[in-house]
Amino acid sequence: MTAQAAPPSGFSVDPWDPGYGLAFSSDLDGGALEESSAQLNLAVEMPADAWAPVDPDPTVAVPDTILFLDGVRRIDARVWVYGSDPQPAPGIAASFAAGLVCCDGAARIVDVRVGRGLFTAASVADIVTRQATYPVRAATGGSLDELSLALQQRLAEAEVGLALDFRATHAIGDDLLVVDGPLRGRTHLPRTVGYVKTHHTAYLPATQAAVVAELAPGQRTPVFSMGTSWIRNSWYLRLPGASGAPWSGVVRVECSADLSPVEAVRLAAVTATVLPPLASAPHKDPRAPQNLVPIGGLERELRHRLGDTRLLYRALRAAAAG
Repeated sequence: MTAQAAPPSGFSVDPWDPGYGLAFSSDLDGGALEESSAQLNLAVEMPADAWAPVDPDPTVAVPDTILFLDGVRRIDARVWVYGSDPQPAPGIAASFAAGLVCCDGAARIVDVRVGRGLFTAASVADIVTRQATYPVRAATGGSLDELSLALQQRLAEAEVGLALDFRATHAIGDDLLVVDGPLRGRTHLPRTVGYVKTHHTAYLPATQAAVVAELAPGQRTPVFSMGTSWIRNSWYLRLPGASGAPWSGVVRVECSADLSPVEAVRLAAVTATVLPPLASAPHKDPRAPQNLVPIGGLERELRHRLGDTRLLYRALRAAAAG
C-alpha cells in the first residue's frame, strides 16, 4: 500500500466536527452517579455517626480579597500532521485561556492569558495561519483522550502560573483563591480551595449522603477526607436559590490534605460565608446557582478572548491547502 503523500503545508484538517468526542465535559449528563472506591475518613471534623448540617460560623475571619481562577479550552480543528513517519499522525489544533478575578469590594478581571497549540505525539513543525500560530505541544499518544489530556494539562499550567504571578506581585497576604474545578495538581497553592459544580461520583455512604440532602442554603457538611489517586479534604455546601430537589444547588469544595484538621475546618467555614452571596440567578445563568457570578463573567470573557472559531477554522483550512 502506498503511503499518502504529505500536503505542501505538512498537515491536513479533518472535516469531522471537533465538538464531537471530546474527553472533558463540565456538564452532568443526568445519569446515575458512579459509585466511588475512594478511601474515606469521615471523622476529620466530627465523628461519622454525629454528622449533621453545619451552620455558617459568624465568628470566622473572612479574607478581604477573594480570587477566582478559571480556564476554558476549545478544539479549533482535528488535524493530521506529516513528519518523518510516512503515515500521518493525529493531532488537535486548540485554543485555551486562563483568567483571574479579584473581589475586594468590587469584582474585576485582573489578568487573562491566551494560548494555542498543536497537540500531537508526532515530531512536526508549528502550524502558522493568518489568524493564529499553533506551536507544537507534545502529547503522550495520538488518541483523542491523550490529546485532550495534553490540552488540559497545558491549561492547568497556565492557570497555576497566573495565580502564582499575581500573588508574587500583589503582597495581599491574607486572601482566598477559589479554583473552578477539582484541586488536582494545584494542592501546593496556599490558601486555595477547589470548587466542583457538578457531581459524577457518589463519594459518601448513604447515612452521610442523607445529610447532604438535608442541607439548607448556606449550610455545609462536616469536613471529610478522601483518597483516590490523590488525597484531599472536602465538604459539601448548598447555595441559595436552589430548587427543592435533594442535591439542587449543592457544590463540593476541597482543599489540600496537607492542611491540619483545624485549618481545613476554618477554610470550610470561610467558604460557607463568602460563596453563597455570589451564587448566580436562574434568569441570568442556566447553571445557577452553582456557577458563581465571578466565574460566569470570567468564562464569558475567556471564551471571547479565544477568538472566532469559524475564522480560526477557515484559516487552518487555508493554511493546510498551502
